[in-house]
Amino acid sequence: MKQDPGPATRGRRRKAARPGELTAAALSLFAEKGYAATRLEEVAARAGVSKGTLYLYFDSKEALFKAVITEGILPVMEQGEATFEALRDEPDRLLKAILAGWWEMIGSTELAGVPKLMIAEARNFPELARFYYEEVISRGRALVEGALRLGIEQGLFRPVDVPATVQVLMAPLILLSIWRTSFAVCDADACRPEKYLPAYFDLMLSGLRVQPQAGA
Repeated sequence: MKQDPGPATRGRRRKAARPGELTAAALSLFAEKGYAATRLEEVAARAGVSKGTLYLYFDSKEALFKAVITEGILPVMEQGEATFEALRDEPDRLLKAILAGWWEMIGSTELAGVPKLMIAEARNFPELARFYYEEVISRGRALVEGALRLGIEQGLFRPVDVPATVQVLMAPLILLSIWRTSFAVCDADACRPEKYLPAYFDLMLSGLRVQPQAGA
């Protein structure tokens, strides 16, 4: 039988876990209510701590939001960058892995509430929008753009307007993510990932690959 570690040890563990508990509670509330409508006392209550305890770790709602991004989304960007280096000799696999990874780790999870929130509230909170743009959007674009350029250089993808194509490739995944957290209550069948994603990747890769010449 496991021995109870005692109140002092439990308290230390509880204190050590609090920043993660606070960012998890904040993510949940930001996704439910948006940034503007979420109050710090609500975050503290959901995490099961006092508002004063929250302020030991985060001195403002902006700091708390940035922590949500840093802890939840930046690791996804780092994993995408590692994937880029591992698959740079296979641009078609690389491109699919980057986009599928975004869906699996952000779009299909509670983190999907963050892109939705930023689309809705970026104009009202330009400093947060700039932080999100620089730390997340720009890095995500660079990964997709890099995969496209590798594919073109290696003769696998046909020449395309790369910056425009980056936007075109990312938009359907963002739509799927937003639909899942909004209009799915009205029409769940319109964007079912198990049907939507295979169609998306098929069209994407078929449209990008160099087609063999007739009679070749």
